[in-house]
Amino acid sequence: MNTEFNLVKFPIIFPIIYGLLLYLFPTYENYLIFFTLVLLAESHFGATWPFLLNKSNFSYIKENKFSFIFIPIIISILCLIGFFLFKSIFLLIFFMANMYHVTRQSFGVYKLYAGKINEFRFQELSTYLLNFIFFLIGFFRFYVPFITNNYLIYLNIFILSLIIIMLFYYYLKFKINSDFFVYFTGLIIFYPICFVNNPVHAIVMGVTMHYTQYLYLTYKVHLGRLKDKAVNISKKKFIIIIFSYALLMSILSLFGKNPDEVISSLIIIPITGQMLHFFLDSQLWKFSVKHNRVNILNYLKYN
Repeated sequence: MNTEFNLVKFPIIFPIIYGLLLYLFPTYENYLIFFTLVLLAESHFGATWPFLLNKSNFSYIKENKFSFIFIPIIISILCLIGFFLFKSIFLLIFFMANMYHVTRQSFGVYKLYAGKINEFRFQELSTYLLNFIFFLIGFFRFYVPFITNNYLIYLNIFILSLIIIMLFYYYLKFKINSDFFVYFTGLIIFYPICFVNNPVHAIVMGVTMHYTQYLYLTYKVHLGRLKDKAVNISKKKFIIIIFSYALLMSILSLFGKNPDEVISSLIIIPITGQMLHFFLDSQLWKFSVKHNRVNILNYLKYN
């Protein structure tokens, strides 16, 4: 198995490690969350910035100021208003945006590897369906606690049966190949929402696979740009920027549990950074745009 398979197509080892550490060492839960944020979660959010602010994108950004300057400013302002004026609704919107963003990336990864149009269509529709179900489960477990722990065994039997049916149909239709594992990854990213008790784990555990996919793909593009001298940031600086951002934002995320209201409100900074990541990525990875095909997609295909 190569690096691309383990980090993009089927990075199942990361939620397995996360789950084992969580259940073997539950008293170290907060340490697990913090180190996952630094090494994977916030580092993947941080990768957006050197990936975007590269000289190959400067003219494109100038030509699309509304998308890359004005909308991010509006998003930042709306995040501040939402967080301080209607926090519970804002956090629900944030959860929805998070799930939608992760799902869209899964589709992007499907497209990179899917051999046939009908194969991709099945992957897309079934993943949409399952992730919508996961959203409803998250809502009725953590926002409106209708689904109690007494029902979890039945819930998991139902969800696992549904996943097995989807995988079996895929096998019958398209056979087992590397695309099968890409599809499997996209299906189970949010499965932890069915059994963890802390909503943070529902977002982080399975989504570690999303983080590794993004980090690998952005780094691959960056290396390709370096070879073509189409980048103004060295490999070393690229990594330093990512992990400096990750460390700062992870520390600010910890403040969310601080009893002091002012300090705890600092969590809005990393949340805003994540919301900006959701939007900016929707623009950078839109391969219907020629600029993105030339400056991103070409490096994914041929490096």
